[in-house]
Amino acid sequence: MNEIEKFNQYRGEMNEKILGANNKIIKRIFNLDTNTFAEGALDVKTKEMIGLACSMVLRCEDCIKYHLETVHKLGVNKEEVFEIFSIANLIGGTIVIPELRRAVEYWELLENQDQ
Repeated sequence: MNEIEKFNQYRGEMNEKILGANNKIIKRIFNLDTNTFAEGALDVKTKEMIGLACSMVLRCEDCIKYHLETVHKLGVNKEEVFEIFSIANLIGGTIVIPELRRAVEYWELLENQDQ
């Protein structure tokens, strides 16, 4: 199982456990997240690109991987993703560089998976 598959399996299993606990507040937070990234005044692709930049600034590795996979599936290309990376690094400063390294590595895994 490759890193992408491991990440998705773990995320799915843990989300199932978390939601299975039937905590109303947590379920509402998950629902809010789902609805925030749904089609609206902004299209899904734009929202996901914003989510990726924000996740990088906040240095949330799981979030970065999730948004990278999603923008990849939505057709964002390497040039576009590097513009997203540049925005995140401008806003977050040099402390975001380690996340940039990991994001580039994960993006390459996603690209190689297509081949």
